[in-house]
Amino acid sequence: MNILILSWRGPGHPLAGGAEQVTFEHAKGWLKAGNKVTLFTSYYIGANIDENKGGIRIIRRGDQFFGVKLAAFKWYWFENREKFDLIVDEFHGLPFFTPLWAIGVKKLGFIHEVAQKVWKLNPWPWPYNKIAAFFGKMGEPWIFKLFYKYIPFMTVSKSTESDLKAWGIKNITVIPNGVLLPNILPNLPKEKDFTMIYLSALAKDKGIEDAIATFNIVKKEIPSLKFWIVGKSYPEYTNYLKGLCPDARFWGFVTDQKKYELLTRAYVLIFPSVHEGWGLVIIEAASVGTPTVAYKVSGVKDAVVDRQTGLLTENETPESLAKLISELYKNKKLLTKLSKNAKRWSKRHTWEKSTKESLKLIN
Repeated sequence: MNILILSWRGPGHPLAGGAEQVTFEHAKGWLKAGNKVTLFTSYYIGANIDENKGGIRIIRRGDQFFGVKLAAFKWYWFENREKFDLIVDEFHGLPFFTPLWAIGVKKLGFIHEVAQKVWKLNPWPWPYNKIAAFFGKMGEPWIFKLFYKYIPFMTVSKSTESDLKAWGIKNITVIPNGVLLPNILPNLPKEKDFTMIYLSALAKDKGIEDAIATFNIVKKEIPSLKFWIVGKSYPEYTNYLKGLCPDARFWGFVTDQKKYELLTRAYVLIFPSVHEGWGLVIIEAASVGTPTVAYKVSGVKDAVVDRQTGLLTENETPESLAKLISELYKNKKLLTKLSKNAKRWSKRHTWEKSTKESLKLIN
């Protein structure tokens, strides 16, 4: 089978995250099974516009938001010389609208999460942020109802499945993400002082500002508390965050080896995202016995088993997160239980299992 994947970001993109890792892992699984795979994605400064990565052809055109979608249409009709058997149309706020222009080719929608809550937290300047917040939230359901009602979908959690069903999508397959682990996990002791870690993009919708507010609250109760912030953002925003939390240590972008070392040494992962498809970092932290404290929102509640592998709160406030952090600090028995359960939970999520299921779906 000849497969074309359309995604806003791809390998190497400065802002690529868990979703892009997931897409590429499925692509590798499909390639290994004997399929031909092409990934069309956005261009970034210094990138090759056409390259082969492990047997997967990667074509880069346009910017990550709107340019890549127009470029995909132009490339498909005016540059492409191949016939594809399947097009994977990936959603990140907006899809590629392939039902309108890729006529006669089977399609699979691939979505991690609907963007409803995220639209109002977009990083664009005024007034574009307000325009996107209004039209994005109002228009998103209609994109599904008008253009994708009869397209089969692959998603990563029961939460997203429920959201899609509410918008009229009926043919949905849930395939939870696997987790990429180093060959040997770090065997390091916890920090001397109780340490919480944030590991994600430094963005409002990922909850970085709530994480900082939580730390500042708990720090008053536990003066020895440490906070590590791991992730990247635009320099201006990072400097703003440093001003909000001068006591935190900002690690920036780190290697995978360093990431697992920091996760191992920390006591708890704080993940106050307002909406997720799954929450890959939660399983990464669980693999080294670090439980998660988070909001009980879509995606996150699929990746965390409340009171078993982490602690969730329905009140989406830093104050409620601070109470959970304090509880873990005081209750070592609970912390040990969550740590052991988290390790066991992480072992249920492998890419061998996930790609086997997605291969069955595309076939």
